Amino acid sequence: MTVALLGVVAMQYFFIRQSYILKAQLFDESVKAALNAVAAKAEKREIMQLADAQRKNKEKLEREQRKLEEQLRLKTEIEKLREKQAELRLAFLKQEEALNEQFPIVIPIENNEFYETYLNNPRHRHLVSIDYLSNIVIDNGFQRNDNSIGLSAMRKVPVTKAKDDSVRYFIPMGPSATNASGLNFAVKAFPPRQDLKMNPEIARKEQQLKLLQANTLMDTIAILSGKNPQVVEDFAAEIELYKRPLSQRIDIVYIKSELEKELSTRDINSPFNLEIKDKNTTLYAFANFSHEKPSPQNLYVTELFRSDNERSSGRLAVYFPNKSNILMGNMTVMLFSSIALLLVLLGCFAYTIFTMLRQKKISEMKTDFINNMTHEFKTPVATIMIASESLRDPEIASDQMRATRLANIIYDENIRLGNHIERVLNIARLEKDNLKLEHRDIDINDLAQAVVDSMELQLHKNGAQVHMHLDAADAIVVGDELHLSNVLFNLIDNAIKYSSESPDITIRTKNIHKHIQITVADQGIGMSRDQLSKIFDQFYRIPTGNRHDVKGFGLGLSYVSDIVKRCGGKVQVKSEKDKGTTFEIMLPLKG
Repeated sequence: MTVALLGVVAMQYFFIRQSYILKAQLFDESVKAALNAVAAKAEKREIMQLADAQRKNKEKLEREQRKLEEQLRLKTEIEKLREKQAELRLAFLKQEEALNEQFPIVIPIENNEFYETYLNNPRHRHLVSIDYLSNIVIDNGFQRNDNSIGLSAMRKVPVTKAKDDSVRYFIPMGPSATNASGLNFAVKAFPPRQDLKMNPEIARKEQQLKLLQANTLMDTIAILSGKNPQVVEDFAAEIELYKRPLSQRIDIVYIKSELEKELSTRDINSPFNLEIKDKNTTLYAFANFSHEKPSPQNLYVTELFRSDNERSSGRLAVYFPNKSNILMGNMTVMLFSSIALLLVLLGCFAYTIFTMLRQKKISEMKTDFINNMTHEFKTPVATIMIASESLRDPEIASDQMRATRLANIIYDENIRLGNHIERVLNIARLEKDNLKLEHRDIDINDLAQAVVDSMELQLHKNGAQVHMHLDAADAIVVGDELHLSNVLFNLIDNAIKYSSESPDITIRTKNIHKHIQITVADQGIGMSRDQLSKIFDQFYRIPTGNRHDVKGFGLGLSYVSDIVKRCGGKVQVKSEKDKGTTFEIMLPLKG
């Protein structure tokens, strides 16, 4: 059970760790896509502003304007294609995350030729090896285990070419194994991470944009050779627009607002630190958190105005100091369900152990009970047998006095044996809920006095002193006289048994509100706190060290507790070691 529980904990840890890694990848892709979108919008905005300025100049050649608009169109199409690639990447990662949440172990198959050669070919499937790797990684000064699972081939065979460019995942469906032939598994196929046909299209449009920009420059030179003063002035203004300092080209409010919108679109609503730099100079910084050195894992950077003829010197950076909290917040339901499952398993485990120990203890107590019962039954049976054999002797049978005494012994032992049997049967009936109690008016004062009178010989034999304080003015209750008398008999009998010297017993009754309290106190050996919590359990008997004269089945106080509860009352016990014990019974008075 312990090994199984540890295995479940390990699987939960692996599953949560894989989900965390996948969510971190999704988060990184989303933030990068948002930054790229903001940079593209800022650049597009500047081009639109330039186009507007050029449109206001009525003497601007329409050919230059069309080329500028064509540049804008190409840039827009390129950015759309890039955004589409980013969306495809995000969609792929979300599919991958869903697959990881559905199955505890998912192994990506990066090489489709490996899949076609080994996994998809039944003849070579037994050559697939499942590798369980464990590496120790130092992360921020702390040591952690980096566990991973991979597939490899134990022997090379002729390679089968891949039929498509799908991304496939190997999913074990059974217990751990070292190769795929003895393992029930499934293979899940996803479309590629990105549209491979789109990359050549992006490259083609970028090439067109470069040629168009170059042609624009050549056309401008040609115009300059024509010595058109107005065009020369406009072209100079355009060149100066691109050469302005970065601080004049960026709109801080616009960039911050657009970045918040893009992040919100991708379900990222967490505060962040924002920074814009021109080479090594910080132009703008916005901090939701105290200034601290950003870690590479939480810092995301993109270039501004990448389409300039010269290499861009502007940089837009965003930093999430609470990235771990964001990811853990997205996994709240998963973590809660995993923790709840582990708590349930731990609770079941603990309950099982507790039940086993309790059953073992009950078994030992029942064994002790059977031994005591055997001893208690054996004594009267042996006495009856001896007396019966004596009566068979003609000499003893002819002596009337001796025969009468032996017959009385047989009679007394039969009564004693019957009382033992009746006591055990009463407990059995209580357990099965078959014991039917009579409901009659009973005077507790009279009942207590009658029980003490019936036990006079036993009390005298043990040298016991009984102090009666029957002070209850109203002592009428509704209950079963026989069983309530047995309750008092058991309590007085225990007071006699567990007194080391001559028993000193006090019986008291008094009224408390609408109840009567019956107290049976002794000055015997008492009990410890541990014993007090167990005395009402069936078969439990207080250990008496080397004393073996305390007889019984361990059923008396269990019987007392059940009868009192059935009469609508409750019983409490107070005791100190070597100072005595006091039993208090509360019974409701007749309405």
